[in-house]
Amino acid sequence: MSRWQTPLYVTLWIALTVAIAAQQGGEKVRDPKQRLERTSFQTAGPYRPEVDIKSDVAMVYGINGSVAERMQGWREKGYIIHLMTGVAWGEYQDYFSGKWDGRSHEDEAQTDRYGRPILHHPTVPYVAPSETYGRYLCVGVQRAIDAGAEAVHLEEPEFWVRAGYSGSFQREWQAYYREPWIPPHSSPDAQYRASKLKYFLYRRALQQVFDYVQDYNRRTGRNIRCYVPTHSMINYAHWRIVSPEQSLVLLNGCDGYIGQVWTGTARTPNLYRGVLRERTFETAFFEYGVLHNLVRSTGRRMYYLNDPVEDDPNHSWRDYRTNWECTLVASLLWHDVWRYEVTPWPERPFLGRYPVKEARERKPGEPEERVGISPEYATELMTVFNVLNDMNQPRVAWDCGTQGIGVLVSDTMMFQRGDPHPGDPHLGSFYGLSLPLLKAGVPAHPVQMENIGLPGYLKPYRVLFLTYEGQKPPNPEIHARLAAWVRGGGALILADDGSDPYNAVREWWNSEGRAYAGPMDHLRELLDVTKEGTRRVGRGAVIWRRISPAALTRRAEGAEMVLSLAQEGCRAVKLAWRETNYLLLRRGPYVIAAGLDETETKEIKTIRGRFINLFDPKLKPVSEVALQPGTRWLLLDMERVDRTKPRVLASAARTLGARVQGKRLRFHADGPKGVIAATRIALPSAPTRMQVGALPPDAVQVAWDPQSQTALLEWENVPEGVLVEVQWE
Repeated sequence: MSRWQTPLYVTLWIALTVAIAAQQGGEKVRDPKQRLERTSFQTAGPYRPEVDIKSDVAMVYGINGSVAERMQGWREKGYIIHLMTGVAWGEYQDYFSGKWDGRSHEDEAQTDRYGRPILHHPTVPYVAPSETYGRYLCVGVQRAIDAGAEAVHLEEPEFWVRAGYSGSFQREWQAYYREPWIPPHSSPDAQYRASKLKYFLYRRALQQVFDYVQDYNRRTGRNIRCYVPTHSMINYAHWRIVSPEQSLVLLNGCDGYIGQVWTGTARTPNLYRGVLRERTFETAFFEYGVLHNLVRSTGRRMYYLNDPVEDDPNHSWRDYRTNWECTLVASLLWHDVWRYEVTPWPERPFLGRYPVKEARERKPGEPEERVGISPEYATELMTVFNVLNDMNQPRVAWDCGTQGIGVLVSDTMMFQRGDPHPGDPHLGSFYGLSLPLLKAGVPAHPVQMENIGLPGYLKPYRVLFLTYEGQKPPNPEIHARLAAWVRGGGALILADDGSDPYNAVREWWNSEGRAYAGPMDHLRELLDVTKEGTRRVGRGAVIWRRISPAALTRRAEGAEMVLSLAQEGCRAVKLAWRETNYLLLRRGPYVIAAGLDETETKEIKTIRGRFINLFDPKLKPVSEVALQPGTRWLLLDMERVDRTKPRVLASAARTLGARVQGKRLRFHADGPKGVIAATRIALPSAPTRMQVGALPPDAVQVAWDPQSQTALLEWENVPEGVLVEVQWE
């Protein structure tokens, strides 16, 4: 690759065009697709040029008195404005103290069995929401709507499993169950009932706000939308939190979710083949997957969150970068979702200072060194943020293991995580069935049990795994629909030894004339399955094994047992079985790939062609990529891009209005102050003239790659934007 030097005669041409270019670059250039709200970020601060990352939406955080001023600052820079505020916690001291309505609400703090309030920050308790609290949220939301918010995000409705002892919760128990409160830790039944109530209380609070906003829309003719940013149900179950996940999409006025998956959730260790460790990519894949299946077939919107850093500020930049790439690739493998929250707090990655080394990497006595983001990582982030605006790609193609396999899950997984029987600490009841499949290259879906009744919901699946270890079916209709799916040609694999103590909780399978020892007995009766083994049922089959999925995670051979069951299910429905040590998805011109570790297959998959590595800050062209174990890839396939005319292929600046006039390419480019705007351009020949706004020639670097017929331009982003002009012979 040779570096192009600006000839002296070009200087005169630059001087003549600087004034025009500067004027044109300063004009506001609108993205015609911005109203699709493809990308967003949340911020609690005022506008700053260093974090002006050019997403479609700025979600201004908090409903305090400065919200209108902060919204206006971002609106003036061209952003669509949404509000985000906490549901379970926030700077709501005026509510707790009684300043808001004249009466104290201190006993609405979530409280553990020892009488201690559960805090989000030293002075911010988690809330056990009453109907009065729901009305308080409505008042704050109205303040943001008056300031011009086009949508409201009610973040993280979270009730800790270890809570349930406050005075307000005891009153809610009496009203809901019409019986005296029982300490949740006193029995599995009490714990299960406490969790059901927690689930209900936050659903009620959110419905209050949804109803308030819908009434406002009817009165004013506006269309304020409501979303719920939430962790995945899998993470909440793992972290021992209850949240009304699936039920929210059924509430009037809920327009969708932000699926909050990031390094902090996905790095939670799990157990596989007896080894406990972080598996960020695999965990993120399932977290995004259960969120995808939350809204699939509902018509509701889903955004996927990625975070270039994470809440814990004590990891190294290398750790953050590697794990961000893992979560990003995992999210892109769920191709039905094409909207993203690209970063929760842009101030953290672009202005924060984090360790150079992990604590374990420092020598005894070596001081911790903290630095700001590297130019390379900042450029990589902005490149990917811009690429995420282009992920609505209807043409997709997979290269992976067998598809059409799922693992049934229910929100009740969150109900069995507390004393006196808190369940497997590593959520082995789920990971024991799902991880072996993914490690074999099988992109198994977490399938939301509560959504089975939606039209066509089970159509993608030929084989389903089900256990009632760690979860329970919310209603008997689920079993009727599963039985119909089996008789229609599906293979249902039951992995359950019947030992879960929550089988005895007071629920539909042992009340109203039913007397089953557990819900699995009811399902087996519908399917006429009386003993272990494989049984044909209609055009499908049922396979039952008395095994504990959590126990399988503690055994080296546990994964092989799951794969054997999966193969047996595939044979029963004539579905071809295939294993790979990678996942590869083509999504329009983009290639998303992950090399898998801890697999038996040793041969390395290599893809060949003409690609741009979008994780490379230089946007380096590559001709072959080996999917080595543990590697993650986001590539642009240049052979699937229209090369009949010059074009911007990828950039760490937002590029708009590109047009070709003769032998000249012109486009507008803008981005956050201080970030290098690496831009890869396809041209018919090497550039001879080039100008970036009013920047002097030595402020712009250009390198021509004759093999790929592309040029790399690099300059420092300008938030106000610049006009870029490139000419060739």
